[in-house]
Amino acid sequence: MDVLSNLYSGFQTALTLQNLYLCFIGCLWGTIVGVLPGVGPLAGITLLIPVTYGLDPTGAIIMLAGIYYGAMYGGSTTSILMNIPGESASVITCIDGYQMTLKGRGGAALCISAVGSWVGGTFAVLGLMLLAPFLANFAMKFGPAEMFAVLLIAFIMLGSFGSGSFFRTLPMLCIGLLLGTVGADSMTGIRRFTHGIMSLYDGIGFLPVAMGTLALGEVLTAIEESLSRHVSKVKFRELLPTREEFRASVGPIFRGTGVGFFIGLLPGSAHVLSSFISYMVEKRWAKRPEEFGTGRIEGVAGPETANNAAAGSAMVPFLSMGIPTGPAPAVMMIALLIHGIRPGPLFIAEHPEIFWGLIASMYVGNVVLLILNLPLVGIFVNLLRIPFRLLFPAIILISLVGTYSVNASRFDLLLLLGFGVLGYVFRKLQFDIAPLILAMIIGPIIEVHFRQSLMSSGGSLSIFWERPIALVLIVVSCFLVLWNIYRSLRPTKAAWEKVLSENN
Repeated sequence: MDVLSNLYSGFQTALTLQNLYLCFIGCLWGTIVGVLPGVGPLAGITLLIPVTYGLDPTGAIIMLAGIYYGAMYGGSTTSILMNIPGESASVITCIDGYQMTLKGRGGAALCISAVGSWVGGTFAVLGLMLLAPFLANFAMKFGPAEMFAVLLIAFIMLGSFGSGSFFRTLPMLCIGLLLGTVGADSMTGIRRFTHGIMSLYDGIGFLPVAMGTLALGEVLTAIEESLSRHVSKVKFRELLPTREEFRASVGPIFRGTGVGFFIGLLPGSAHVLSSFISYMVEKRWAKRPEEFGTGRIEGVAGPETANNAAAGSAMVPFLSMGIPTGPAPAVMMIALLIHGIRPGPLFIAEHPEIFWGLIASMYVGNVVLLILNLPLVGIFVNLLRIPFRLLFPAIILISLVGTYSVNASRFDLLLLLGFGVLGYVFRKLQFDIAPLILAMIIGPIIEVHFRQSLMSSGGSLSIFWERPIALVLIVVSCFLVLWNIYRSLRPTKAAWEKVLSENN
């Protein structure tokens, strides 16, 4: 009954005129940035953070969350119609989705994608509503040692599930950790690595780093690509799938929901990983797996459902334990920190109106997205005809104005431009940017819990093996490190075949 009464109060918050408007704007903008190749959901969320300064925290997180799961919907449009993933989670959708377009069934693929996204997103919100309060209550019983161990394993798993190899993810994690140490020590007030620069006394701002590496870096990388796009048109009457297509999609949609929800709880690029695993599950489940890649509706339904379910379940550890499991929750955490609110075990108890308002708005937002992505698909496809020479300068201008509006600091603009260039360089070197942002946020929290643990034990490290939960998690962390090193150093099948061919 407590859950239902809290959800009722959440709907009272979410259904206010202002929050409905912010939810709609978030879903609309998320769909747009998901549709437009070269922008992406991370850049879309980051660009609107400055807009949240004048909003209350509830409205701010409602809008940003709408962008996050809205981009999962929009990303399928370009994957299906143009064979170009609007965002990384829709890469796998290109395989069968575009083949369906070539066969004249692109509209049906879009319809099944939207319905599957709605099912996956709605069930994920239900799981978030039931699981997050339980997990937060459980985490409140943890001491500093247990919280350090939980954050440590999450930190290592970021390296495990990154999009690149472990040895390419590790440098990004280390750079993020170093950036997080700049500024006044939160426990002693001692200034670290500021080099006498007053602008660094409060540390390096999250916003210049995020906007530089994610937004500007994305723009600099995208302008090197071909900007000519062939856009397939879809009429509204073509959106209805056949009875056979709908029947074949039911199983993948519900399997994708389960796969996406559980993978979304893990740190890393869960929405990307979930779509790939869902595709492999459907291919293995199919009676004729050899037909995958030729335009099978199951290859669209499963992955698109999974990435939306993962987007919802990723909010569980983010809100209940303060652990952003991916780059998008990390950017949303930046927005909450700007408003003076830190997600964690006490978040639901101290800010129930924000948590339950967000839950209710996600139910509303999934319905809004279903409406937006079916009748208005033709309008969103036409957005692809916007000249990139107009789109990219607008993104750069928004980034500059948004960064400057926080502290009116020219130093922040220099940081923005510097990290924009770094983001471009890292992309060219094929390094994953997301672990840097995540480590910059999680690193200082890990440090605080580690030092609090040592203070409570009089400086003895024995506290970490005297607490059973902390000991188990630290042992698991060690095994994860060893497994990642082994996985990265182990010769691949292609390498073995090359060696054998050379010997023969």
